[in-house]
Amino acid sequence: MTTMKRWEIDAIGKQSLRLNDVGIPRPGLREVLVRVNAVALNYRDKMVVETGRGLPLTFPFTPGSDLAGEVVALGEGASRFGLGMKVISTPTPDWIDGLRAGTARKPAYQTLGGFYPGVLAEYVAMPEEWFAPSPETLEPWQACALPVAGLTAWFALVERAGVQAGDTVLIPSTGGVALFGMQIAKANGARVIVCGQPEYEARAKALGADHFIDAGSDWVEAVYRLTSERGVDIVLEVIGGKHLGRSVQVTAVGGRVCQIGALDGWDIQAPAMPLMLKDITIHGIGTGSRRALERLVRAVDRTGIKPVVDSRYPLADLPAAFDRLDRGPFGKIVIDVMS
Repeated sequence: MTTMKRWEIDAIGKQSLRLNDVGIPRPGLREVLVRVNAVALNYRDKMVVETGRGLPLTFPFTPGSDLAGEVVALGEGASRFGLGMKVISTPTPDWIDGLRAGTARKPAYQTLGGFYPGVLAEYVAMPEEWFAPSPETLEPWQACALPVAGLTAWFALVERAGVQAGDTVLIPSTGGVALFGMQIAKANGARVIVCGQPEYEARAKALGADHFIDAGSDWVEAVYRLTSERGVDIVLEVIGGKHLGRSVQVTAVGGRVCQIGALDGWDIQAPAMPLMLKDITIHGIGTGSRRALERLVRAVDRTGIKPVVDSRYPLADLPAAFDRLDRGPFGKIVIDVMS
């Protein structure tokens, strides 16, 4: 076999999506060829297709950043993985460890499927440094959820906010990052309050949520009641915009807010007085390093965390999977690429 299927756009817009037949790439120097088993979608993937997000895309462009697959060929000098090894992608491939690249004037945004070509294809050839070992305890359709959603939640809660036993953590959503955050917080001994749509209460509690608040209610007052006015130690802020201000209101003295999402807008707002008087730290989170992903993989194997998958679609049904993203899924949307 010399050809494969790969999703591409030749211009901005969902109407430009095409599932094309292209040649299977050959791995170059220190690259590996990976047969893609599954790809998890992120809302960012849909935004890249529909708006381009102002990124310097080279057409034809392939979206998607989160794969789980198997190494099937090695390029010259490649030595990190052997043939047949199971791997997952690193969403910010140039960020191996330590601080992220970039400057005060120009932060780095060099991600798979948003700067570099993405992974919605049957095979990809990429530098071996761009992959991490897959968890031994997960199937590919589960493991593909780790690179963005799992890593973002892990980096926020564990590597930046330092979640520990006895903390109270607020998760104001039931999306992919949020549900990973809930499981990671529980695995570290925290009490978790989830805020979401009422129809998801039973499922959230089944996953370990200690309390559930209807997002349509006065949830700020509900948090005050549940914490006896103390507030929460950590907020996994996945909404952004004006929502950040309410998260600051419910954060305890000395607490931390991890700002991740921008569903409510790119311009965040928060009241200065409680921010200052409560000595609150706000962490800006943009995924995490490959080393952090490797630590997450070990934690998943150690704790038995299982990614929450809302639904799975065959490769040809990517447009329908994008539509599902708009309808508030409970967990991740996964594309089954090759078995």
